[in-house]
Amino acid sequence: MITIDYFSDVLCVWAYGGQIRLDELRSRFGEQMCLREHFMPLFADTQVKIGEGWKDRGGYAGFGQHAIEVCQQWSHVQVHPDVWTTCRPAGCTNAHLFLRAAAALMGIDREHNSAEATTHFHHLVSRVREAFFAQGKDIAQMDVLLQLLTAEDPSPEGIRESIDSGAAAAALHRDAELATQFGVRGSPTYVFNEGRQILYGNVGYRIIEANIAELLSNRAPAAEASWC
Repeated sequence: MITIDYFSDVLCVWAYGGQIRLDELRSRFGEQMCLREHFMPLFADTQVKIGEGWKDRGGYAGFGQHAIEVCQQWSHVQVHPDVWTTCRPAGCTNAHLFLRAAAALMGIDREHNSAEATTHFHHLVSRVREAFFAQGKDIAQMDVLLQLLTAEDPSPEGIRESIDSGAAAAALHRDAELATQFGVRGSPTYVFNEGRQILYGNVGYRIIEANIAELLSNRAPAAEASWC
């Protein structure tokens, strides 16, 4: 088994479009890989990143149009017309805290992650992304996030307790430390081979698949020596 560390921001449109690649990787490689999802604060302050950063390009409305144009290249996603126009999350932090709290309650950590738990967690992450991009919901609001939980997810009370105690914030801090350790620059980023290989941005599925296949081949008992 190989480990892949995946870094993203739930408000990143490229990560939203790219989540189908995670689905395909899980289907293709199954228990041959352990995919660990981490979060980074690309959209920690949207007033600065979008309101000020895009003020010469239409501000929030311009960025919303940009998100729509990006999503038009993918047939597998939808984008709500309110995204970044009238639905403007203040930042990604609450969503990331919510997800880190849920991960801990599902028994997910850096070392011991069952395939069932990581798949279940991935589905929750996908629901959070889709709530914003496809449904136009403000996922900076904790009440909105808690409404996304199903009967199979951790309880709202457990999520709130993890956040209130600081445990979720500590786990999110560990994500930030790991991103610094690996030199992660943006969302989404795949880190392979304990940080020796990094794929960043809108990378095609076949490239990601080839990297994983090569690593698995080189770990096989009779694998040929890697010279590349």
